[in-house]
Amino acid sequence: MKKYFTQSKVNELIFQLLLHLMVFVFFAYDKRIEGVDFKQFYFFLNLVIAAFVINYVLLPKFLYQNRYWELVVSIVVILGMVIVVEEFFLEQVFYPETRGQKFSKIFYTLLGVLPTISILVGFKFAWDALVKQREVLELKNSVKESELLYLKSQINPHFLFNNINNLYSYAVMESPKTPEIILELSSVLRYMLYECKERYVPLEKEINHLEHYINLSKLQIEGRGEVNLQIENLGPSFDIAPLILTVFVENAFKHSSSSQTNAIEIDIDLKIDEKGVLNFKCKNTFLEISNTDSLGSGIGLLNVRKRLELVYPERHNLEISVDNNYYSVDLMVELKD
Repeated sequence: MKKYFTQSKVNELIFQLLLHLMVFVFFAYDKRIEGVDFKQFYFFLNLVIAAFVINYVLLPKFLYQNRYWELVVSIVVILGMVIVVEEFFLEQVFYPETRGQKFSKIFYTLLGVLPTISILVGFKFAWDALVKQREVLELKNSVKESELLYLKSQINPHFLFNNINNLYSYAVMESPKTPEIILELSSVLRYMLYECKERYVPLEKEINHLEHYINLSKLQIEGRGEVNLQIENLGPSFDIAPLILTVFVENAFKHSSSSQTNAIEIDIDLKIDEKGVLNFKCKNTFLEISNTDSLGSGIGLLNVRKRLELVYPERHNLEISVDNNYYSVDLMVELKD
């Protein structure tokens, strides 16, 4: 934080120096001598001091604290002091035979000093607004990343709870497929623990993980139905938020296997076009007599809906429907290249 603060102040100092140099050239340029009248440096310094007080004292103390009347009164006092210094001191010293001979009207003098002070104060206010906007954006991103990490952390326990129970059942039965299950589970966990820590992962890795996950989950419905996976047109390399598709596949296996029927069907289709639009469809059977109210409100689905809103705002469309003992998910996502 200290490093960022220091760099920010250095950047502001450089900006202010360049700004003041540019404004001084316009302020002190005299057409009569076709050059800069360096006597105007002292008049300009008078305005710079006033702008400095407004920028670094009055704005933080009054404007940014919503104390507007105090700000207005203070600025009027500052402008009055600027006029007094210019009329009764600077003009008497540098232009005693001309401008110093008479006191100009206050309104005329005010019109002479206001543009320069307004420019110096206006750019400072704009700089502060940009810094504040960046801080707000960084805060929003930080909150967003924290929420995504929390949502992803919920997936692993949910997955483990379902699959360790299956592994235990096969181990109790001393099934010869137990080593195969452990191997598939190891591949899936390795991906979850080490591969998907980033916000995006290569689509190819995500699909490879999905295939391992499906191979592992097929053991839940062995001999009671079919699982079809269709992958088409992967095309160029794209990135995707990790574990989003897994939630829908997990949901399909969970509700199909719990139906205790021998006519289980799970169809998974995944396509992507050259523009990076992913079309994912997952369709599975279920029984009407089961608790269908829980199909669309489980932890996993609530989780993935929230993640889609955070990672792909206005770049996704999710439709979930239940019809004739089929539960269907249709997801469209504009991926990141």
